[in-house]
Amino acid sequence: MNDHPPAESWRLRADIDLDALRANVRALTERATGGAALMAVVKADGYGHGLVPCARAAREAGAAWLGTATPDEALALRAAGDTGRVLCWLWTPGGPWRRAIEADIDVSVAASWALAEVTAAARAAGRRARVHLKADTGLGRNGCQPADWPDLVAAARAAEAAGAIRVTGMWSHFACADEPGHPSIALQQRAFDEALATAARAGLDPEVRHFANSPATLTLPAAHYDLVRPGVALYGLSPSPETGTPADFGLRPVMTLRAWLASVKRVPGGHGVSYGHHYVTPGETTLALVPAGYADGVPRHASGCGPVLVAGKWRTVAGRVAMDQFVVDLGGDSAAAGDEAVLFGPGDRGEPTAEDWARAAGTIGYEIVTRVGHRVPRIYHGESAS
Repeated sequence: MNDHPPAESWRLRADIDLDALRANVRALTERATGGAALMAVVKADGYGHGLVPCARAAREAGAAWLGTATPDEALALRAAGDTGRVLCWLWTPGGPWRRAIEADIDVSVAASWALAEVTAAARAAGRRARVHLKADTGLGRNGCQPADWPDLVAAARAAEAAGAIRVTGMWSHFACADEPGHPSIALQQRAFDEALATAARAGLDPEVRHFANSPATLTLPAAHYDLVRPGVALYGLSPSPETGTPADFGLRPVMTLRAWLASVKRVPGGHGVSYGHHYVTPGETTLALVPAGYADGVPRHASGCGPVLVAGKWRTVAGRVAMDQFVVDLGGDSAAAGDEAVLFGPGDRGEPTAEDWARAAGTIGYEIVTRVGHRVPRIYHGESAS
């Protein structure tokens, strides 16, 4: 699975610790209450860590389900040999419903048009579709509004009775579970319970009910139902840094992003650095060039503030992050071309973490890891022999 250029040509790479991912899956499974199973969310290329290797590791650690956003992601799992339960939830009209049904993928339905399309596809395929009905309990994104829910569940029950579909799940998504105590949490859970009751009155009996994303898995045991659905927590990031660090939740970051210096040189004081000369050297100093830029996923918003470990110390991006590179000022310290620069990792060696980059760029850790580009090789550690 380690498809990468030879070591002598590396300028940048992401090391992925699959043993850490497995440990995270086990830790999150232990937090699931009432016998709830775990769905490992591997959308967005496994949050930037690699779809197939992370899915396999999650399965090995006991994940009963995999979750994807797009149909292409779910179908890629099947093409890679995964035969377990997979849910795909982000559909648009004309999507590959029939291919998903024939691949035994559970699909999400949140509106009448989607139910009509999946029913037609099931009839064309000559087999029942497995459907999860999604309720909008207050997030305001995808999901069926309460006013439309009775009609949707009635139509789903009719399609089920006709043999076209099987309603295998019902679900929703929290808006503010990363803010414990937020008033919307209780309101959403009450709305979900009401949606489940309405569906039961219509004669639907789903296999699984699920609501808990990463923060709810960690902090809202009453929302675990039959299945928890962690995403970012699988990869060792805290979904709510204000509530706790990864270590506080028994998690370990899975990705380490490192580069090798492309240039080290002495420059005089008053020397402009990178586009726009937003940084000018305060005196004679040593500049090191890190061959990573926004085309690789390094946030341009971290210009002048992004942290990186070089020559044993935290440095800060000097000037603007460019497409392929950025500069750090080493001051009186020395380094050489080819020396390692660690952008982020678990923090064991004093390196920054993805959360440190998130704070610097004014974003969240989710974005830091998912934006690491495809030209950055992923090197997998702890792959199974199978």
